[in-house]
Amino acid sequence: MRYGHRGGYTPAEQERRDRVRLQAAEWFEAGEPTRTVAARLRVHERSVTRWRKAWREGGRPALLSKVPVPREKLSAAQWARLDAELRRVRRWCGAGTP
Repeated sequence: MRYGHRGGYTPAEQERRDRVRLQAAEWFEAGEPTRTVAARLRVHERSVTRWRKAWREGGRPALLSKVPVPREKLSAAQWARLDAELRRVRRWCGAGTP
């Protein structure tokens, strides 16, 4: 995972996580047990327990990410150029390559 925006998830990853939580909400509404939801979503039961508690207290909106992920400031081409430049500098300094 790349942390181009100082940590956390990319917008696509955040959307995927929100979709998973909303799917869990559908199963909560259908009365599915925590263990079943966790197995279907391939997540830990503790996560589902936290989501269920948030869902009970605030409904579906409580399951969505609280802070939007900022867009990356560098494009894929700029990341590639930066990576190449950093590798060049490391070689020049005698540090080798990672």
